[in-house]
Amino acid sequence: MRKIILIISIIFIPGIIFASGDSGHSLISNIGISIVAATALAYLGNLIKQPLLLTYIAAGILIGPKIGFGLVSSEKDIKDISEIGLILLLFMIGLEIDIKKLKESGKSLITTGVTQFILCVSLGIVFYYLLGYSMGNGKYDLFYLAICTGISSTTIVVKILYEKFELDTIAGRLTLGVLVFQDLWAIIILGIQPNLADPNALQILWSFGKGGILVVISLLLSKYVLGYIFKSIAKLPELVLVASLGWCFFICGIAGYFELSLEMGALIAGIAISTFPYNLDVIAKIVSLRDFFITLFFVALGMGIPDPTKDLNILAIAGISSVFLILSRYLSIFPVLYTLKNGNRISLLVPTNLAQISEFSLVIAAIGLSKGHIGQDILSIVIFIFVITSIISSYMIKFSHPLQKAMNKIIQKIGIKDINNLPQEDDSKIEKEIVILGFFRVASSLIQTINNMNKEILEKIMVVDFNPFVHQTLHSMGVKAVYGDISHMDTLHHAHLENAKLVISTIPDTILKGTDNLKLIRKIKQVSPNAKIIVTAESAARALRMYSEGADYVFLPRLLSAEHLFSYINDFLNHIDKDFKIEEIEKLKMIKDIVS
Repeated sequence: MRKIILIISIIFIPGIIFASGDSGHSLISNIGISIVAATALAYLGNLIKQPLLLTYIAAGILIGPKIGFGLVSSEKDIKDISEIGLILLLFMIGLEIDIKKLKESGKSLITTGVTQFILCVSLGIVFYYLLGYSMGNGKYDLFYLAICTGISSTTIVVKILYEKFELDTIAGRLTLGVLVFQDLWAIIILGIQPNLADPNALQILWSFGKGGILVVISLLLSKYVLGYIFKSIAKLPELVLVASLGWCFFICGIAGYFELSLEMGALIAGIAISTFPYNLDVIAKIVSLRDFFITLFFVALGMGIPDPTKDLNILAIAGISSVFLILSRYLSIFPVLYTLKNGNRISLLVPTNLAQISEFSLVIAAIGLSKGHIGQDILSIVIFIFVITSIISSYMIKFSHPLQKAMNKIIQKIGIKDINNLPQEDDSKIEKEIVILGFFRVASSLIQTINNMNKEILEKIMVVDFNPFVHQTLHSMGVKAVYGDISHMDTLHHAHLENAKLVISTIPDTILKGTDNLKLIRKIKQVSPNAKIIVTAESAARALRMYSEGADYVFLPRLLSAEHLFSYINDFLNHIDKDFKIEEIEKLKMIKDIVS
């Protein structure tokens, strides 16, 4: 209660002080109130584990004239300056799009990335048409609602997956890949938007032509001019920041000259230098500046929300739309990934991660409102969908693994079998002496080391993992791979561990999902009581618990790394003339990672 009173005081006391000041400083006063309110609400949101973007919108509602206390009476002041945040946001999104990585992506990512948006928008058009929305008479409600519900939130997804250590899992990589493709689709939408008022085919083609010209100009300048400039100022951090911002607004200026949106120009400007070696440095320098202005953007969005009690229909539509959006992710993503042999687990986790509307959707809707394509009611629906789905999906992602297990049981009952239940060669009863539970980087390196030093051991190994992408490589090396989730007891029985002589878990608890190494020890003891057990720990205390639970050897990566480094340091101090660099380079050349 004290914290809530403190937060209210933080918002209202500065608001009263600012409001009673010189009216000639209204812009500064309004910005001050907005930032103070956003800070206070963000602190409260952090306490209850809610996304920051929601708290910024809530701050706008609280201080705005439509629902809140009217501490800021002039929305225009905040909206005008928040446009800079919008431009910087899209510039940053462009910087983070790595075209080279998209080229190297697998079939599952490319296919899902291309089809997800098309399928979601198609479903959206049907859904909102049935709700009574249409296009015509200068309004494009149906178009905007379908488009906005087809894009997911990069900010929310990346933040939560990072906290769960799942960005580098196969489901995490596919999720991030789909988000990148959604950004590319958004570029197309931004190119179409200026011509919606006059949807002539030639006009739209000419708009894309101008967009193409802008891309070509950006790429040529970045390759032959900007690269040289950045190279010459790389040692001057201040100039790198100024040059990056100058480049962004220069391309925005060209976009404006071509009658394209400034936001599209910012996105293209970011993509044009996304492959520069200075890319990460530019992002690091701009991120704080962007966060300041983007905070104002979302506060301004909150100020524009009308009182929902005056039109409960808006809230009802937003609620129904939120349910539809979540269902549309599963309908558009699961069949594609399942058909491409990714298994039920990954095919369910990816749409679970993407079950929310994007901040990019708010941008598209805000531009649509400014151009007169939609009314305030449509923008309000999009904002309410964002609020509802952001809250729901935050918990869906947080508890994605138990949710996936529950859904997997349901879909298997209706006949959608998992990979390990699909027809395959009847070699599952072949028992192996060594079983590796879970397959990630350490296991990948272990298999490569065995392959280089004693290939005969490979014939004695079986790997149990739910990543179908490594199975083909393992089979080609002569290693049996069984698809399954090692957190399930049934998987261990299915893999026939009862006669295994050695069972190994090389994945630490922070990466394991649905289980941990202590639980694995207990399960292994039940299924294969005579097997020797090797597990992985991240602390000495945890390792001691594993030994007491029955582990025969506990692998602590950090201790082995420290011993290896000490050996190098000791040789260096004793002036032992040994060229470690050449030796290590030769070792690395021999490695062909199964998991990168």
